[in-house]
Amino acid sequence: MSSKDRSMSSAVAKEHLTAAAKMVQGLAKPLAGVISFLLPTIIFVCSKAWAFYKSLPKNAVKFWTGFVFCFFGGLYPVTFAAVQAAEHGGRKKVVESLTALSEEALIILDESKKDDKKDDDGDGVEDVKQIDSAKFAMRKVNLVMTKMNPKKVDTAIATLYRVWLSVIAVLMVQFARTISLALSISDFIMKPVDRFITPTLLLATPKEYERWVPVVLGWAVKSIAMSIAWTIQTVISAVASAMTGGRMMGEAFYDFCAHRNWTLGGLIPANNADSYVDEAFMYLFAALGIYFQFKIQFDIPSPFNLLLWPLEVFEYYLKWTITKSGTTA
Repeated sequence: MSSKDRSMSSAVAKEHLTAAAKMVQGLAKPLAGVISFLLPTIIFVCSKAWAFYKSLPKNAVKFWTGFVFCFFGGLYPVTFAAVQAAEHGGRKKVVESLTALSEEALIILDESKKDDKKDDDGDGVEDVKQIDSAKFAMRKVNLVMTKMNPKKVDTAIATLYRVWLSVIAVLMVQFARTISLALSISDFIMKPVDRFITPTLLLATPKEYERWVPVVLGWAVKSIAMSIAWTIQTVISAVASAMTGGRMMGEAFYDFCAHRNWTLGGLIPANNADSYVDEAFMYLFAALGIYFQFKIQFDIPSPFNLLLWPLEVFEYYLKWTITKSGTTA
């Protein structure tokens, strides 16, 4: 490439970057408004949900945790495994870090609201309404930099990252067979793809884009292989989680009745060693959990799927991450 061509390419790239920067700056004001509205609400709801969870009796927590595992464990096997790994790898630290970050976020939002009301020139109009998007973005960045506690935020993020790495390591070990299966399927499919599909696509692809063909096909094949392997794992996880959740529900229900001296006509004695009722409940709940998950074909029915789409995205991201990590390990 000549120096003239390089300079032209550099000029075009500079123009694209400038256009992108202007677009980001133009979104600064509406984005700040959305964040100011949504973030406090999310933090408030999460804090109330956590407080409610902490206030529940142990039996209730055990029963509803078992219920989730029993009836939905196969739908999000990696997510539930990640939660269990985080539970053992530092749940308390995660809660403390998220609390610290939410506190800092609320402080910045409060200061931002105060900043939005400032009228330093005394003309009766807020200053933020008299500046363009670029200056508004710089003003808010400066506010964040001056009002944030950097050490507190750095410690919280570092803690979350350490727990995240430990969770990924646990998941890679726990789902090693699934990762191996996905890689084997990928290698198996890739050979006929390279032989029959790649040459055809290369003929139909412009010369300057030919190098993208094997890369895109590799992504597609890995996605297909991952779907097959994780579908098999989903069935295994559904059965295993239904049995685990059924056991938790049966034990919690028995303890709940025994604690309140509910004998149900003599079916529930004071000592569970003298009865098979808790085992009967375990088997019943486990059978219902397995049947339910197979009935819905391991997919959340509408309209609940609209509410749980972030969980779907997170589940797929976890699967892709540990499969990709298994490839490079």
